[in-house]
Amino acid sequence: MSRRRQRPFRHDYLDFDTLTRQLRRWAEAHPEHVGLQSLGESPEGRPLWLLTVGPADGTPRPAVWVDGNMHAGEVSGSSVALTVAEAAIALHTGGAGLPDLPAPVIEAARGVTFHILPRLSPDGAETVLQTGRYVRSVPRDHRRHASRPRWLARDIDGDGMALSMRIEDPAGDYVESSAVPGLMRLREVDDAGPFYRLYPEGVIEPFDGHTLPAPDFLGDNHPDLNRNFPWQWAPEERQSGAGPYPLSEPESRAVAAFAEEHPEIFAWLNLHTFGGVFIRPPGDQPDTAMDRGDLAVYRQLEQWAEQLTGYPTVSGHEEFTYEPGKPLCGDLTDYAYHQRGCLAVVCELWDLFRQLGIERRRPFVDHYTHLETADIEALGRWDRRHNRRRILQPWRPARHPQLGAVEVGGWDPRVGVSNPPYERLPTLCDAVAGLWVRIAALAPRLVLDEPVVTPLGQGVSRVTVMLRNEGYLSTAGLPSARRLRWNHPPEASLSGESAGAVPPGETTRRLPHLPGWGRGRFAPTSSLFQPFSPGNRHEQEISWVVEGTGPLTIRVESPRAGRVERDVTLG
Repeated sequence: MSRRRQRPFRHDYLDFDTLTRQLRRWAEAHPEHVGLQSLGESPEGRPLWLLTVGPADGTPRPAVWVDGNMHAGEVSGSSVALTVAEAAIALHTGGAGLPDLPAPVIEAARGVTFHILPRLSPDGAETVLQTGRYVRSVPRDHRRHASRPRWLARDIDGDGMALSMRIEDPAGDYVESSAVPGLMRLREVDDAGPFYRLYPEGVIEPFDGHTLPAPDFLGDNHPDLNRNFPWQWAPEERQSGAGPYPLSEPESRAVAAFAEEHPEIFAWLNLHTFGGVFIRPPGDQPDTAMDRGDLAVYRQLEQWAEQLTGYPTVSGHEEFTYEPGKPLCGDLTDYAYHQRGCLAVVCELWDLFRQLGIERRRPFVDHYTHLETADIEALGRWDRRHNRRRILQPWRPARHPQLGAVEVGGWDPRVGVSNPPYERLPTLCDAVAGLWVRIAALAPRLVLDEPVVTPLGQGVSRVTVMLRNEGYLSTAGLPSARRLRWNHPPEASLSGESAGAVPPGETTRRLPHLPGWGRGRFAPTSSLFQPFSPGNRHEQEISWVVEGTGPLTIRVESPRAGRVERDVTLG
């Protein structure tokens, strides 16, 4: 089997069966490091596959999360997630996919568990891959629409695809480009025509014989999974795509349930397309209100992201709000940051704007709306020269069952707009996977020294051990995560059959959170005038007075930093 066939996710966008085979192949080949489970099923019966990579000794340890393809057409997120999985496996096997990173980074990441959900919306992705129709997240809609007309995506001309339709109309707002034949652009006052109106390929329901409704991106597919999470969720009246209530959808509910059960997840990568940018929390307030320690850690992520991918990192509130003063509600990364205390970030894969020569705009979100005719025509020319004409499909006459004569074809964004060309996929996958292995290396790392036993006489001894955090982040993860009630500091316990603490009820020691050695970039504690270390708060001495002889186990557990143990024998 060729290397290309073994790693198809680097060269193609996988249907669900091919993706499943890849995951099972890894799990069967590396049972000591790879586990595969389903978090649940989609409404169409597809498993929500989660691949877990790490030492298979059952010991809780710091973990990172990756999910992709929560928006149906953004299938390159699945390819990048699978490349992260390949890199995580290579940390333990040394096989293909090991990122070219310094040895200390590789060693630190090797002690971290990777949880990878490559396809959060399997039903949506399958629909887009097979039919080309637009689906935001899920190909379903359980709302009651009554008599309000809407567009339903359908294949009109029998070619198996549902792309676009154009209808000639003297009052039309679109015109075909003279520079790029077949490309539709917005009409300008000096255009001579012919003019057209553009609609999704499909039918109108209900149709009164006259009214053509304005297309809506959620018109026949609802809700948007990235508006269905519980952090500052808002109803449809305030947030389009929210769903009837938080976590109403099986896909989002499965993700949140797993996260609640795994507090050790300290970093979260949510993969989207397109734009070539990382978007970080908070989405609901400016950086001036953000925890300064958190901001410093995000600046470190920003530096690495720029170096490894070329993408900038922007604030969700300051550069990615579609409407000024109206933050997005119910999105996944704000949930991961605020409620799960994670170093959470969105990656909008594929820097299409850079390919077209469009300089960076501020706020970044303006890239998607502030486009001139020259920008649209540059995309058409780029498609011809660098993308094998995958975006612009020829217009073909067809007979619409409701509207009569139309033309179908036009815009197919799947390869070139929503996702990079197949030829560009391997480089993109490697860059983001390398970044996420580097982020995994920020994990807290608990270390217990060899216990020291001091006899006190009459069968009584003192057992002392030193606990240290040798990782970058604190045992809480991000500084602000200390405020989360579930994210309590480490606890130390002593257990044994023939020896025990005196008095017996004092077997547990509650410890403070231990800081890591990392400060992020430009942290408030870094100063040219005070170039000193902040003491040794990263370590904690623990001791018990113990009566008896025999083996004892010292265990330290933390929701975020995992568990470490040491054995000692008395007598």
